[in-house]
Amino acid sequence: MRSRFSPTKLLRLLPLTVLLLSACNLNQINTQGSGSNNDAQWQERQQALKKISQYETRGAFAYIEQSHKVYARFYWQDRDEDRYRLLLTNPLGTTELDLNVMPSVIEVTDNKGKKYYSDDPVEMIYQLTGMVIPLKNLRAWLIGLPGDATIFELDAHHLLKSVTWPAPEGDWIITYQAYDSNITPNLPQRLELRQGDRLIKLKMDNWDIQQ
Repeated sequence: MRSRFSPTKLLRLLPLTVLLLSACNLNQINTQGSGSNNDAQWQERQQALKKISQYETRGAFAYIEQSHKVYARFYWQDRDEDRYRLLLTNPLGTTELDLNVMPSVIEVTDNKGKKYYSDDPVEMIYQLTGMVIPLKNLRAWLIGLPGDATIFELDAHHLLKSVTWPAPEGDWIITYQAYDSNITPNLPQRLELRQGDRLIKLKMDNWDIQQ
């Protein structure tokens, strides 16, 4: 039988002290300087990124909001606008949250294997965990596209440097801290999403893309 939201928070993630969200990488490109939003290199880069039909990435995840802190490993699998997956695991490798968005159903499995269903994945995650994650645009932000945002800044390498996304609860500010130069096109390696005192940090360890 399908379960609805439970008021009890399902995540009890242990602190993951081995997360090095600010660690340097010899292959990274740091976002510095400025570039034009409508120059030819940016237009070419957008076209290259939009050709990515499917992608997977995994790495370190941190959610910080006042006294609410979550540290985890994450896995993101993106197949289409209405077909993607977000998996969070604790330091022991045990599943804590598994979100599966599919055309006909949105399903979340908690750390006890209990399944929940809804038509709103953002609200579902909030009700179950207390975390606010802007999933709709996160699909684009992860690979370095502005998504629905019209306010953004480029760096000197014509890579996305920052994005501002208006929301009723306050603007989301996305900051790109480094890109992986070993991937063509170059993809983000570290980024932060901030909304007021709410902060999400992502560090991508590797990428698997299909064009």
